[in-house]
Amino acid sequence: MRDWTLRRWVTAAVSAAVFILVIAIPTDLIPNPVFGRMIPPTWWAWPALVVSSVLAGLLVATYVNPVQPERARERRGGWAGAFLTYFAVGCPVCNKLVLLALGSAGAVSWFAPVQPYLQVVAIGLLGWALRERLKGETACKVDLKVDEPVG
Repeated sequence: MRDWTLRRWVTAAVSAAVFILVIAIPTDLIPNPVFGRMIPPTWWAWPALVVSSVLAGLLVATYVNPVQPERARERRGGWAGAFLTYFAVGCPVCNKLVLLALGSAGAVSWFAPVQPYLQVVAIGLLGWALRERLKGETACKVDLKVDEPVG
C-alpha cells in the first residue's frame, strides 16, 4: 500500500465513509426519522463498524487500476463481510429476516448473543479478502507476449 496513488487513498476514504452511512443509517446507529431501533446499540457496534468500514474502503481501493486479474473469491469475501457487518451491528428485533426466522423472543435470546461472533467473522472475511487482493499486487509479474513463441 506504500505505492498507492492519491486516487486510491481517496477511493478508500470515500468508500469507508459510504460504507459507514450504508450500514449506520438503516441500523439506526445514526439516528434518523426513517429507521428506528427497539434495542439500544451495543458498546461495540461503532468500533466494529469503523473497523469493517476501513477494511471495506481499503478493499474497494484495490479495484482502482488493479494490477492483478480479478478473482471471484475475494469479491465474495468482501460482500459476505459487509453483509455480516449489517447483521452484527443491527438491532436484533428490527431485522425483518431475523424476526421471520426466529420471532422476537428468538431474536433477543438467540440472535443477539451471536452478533459479536458475526462481527468477528465479518472482520475476518474483509481482512482475508483485502490480504488476498494486496498479495496479488506484490506478486511477481510475468510479461508474456502473445505474438512471440515461448522458449
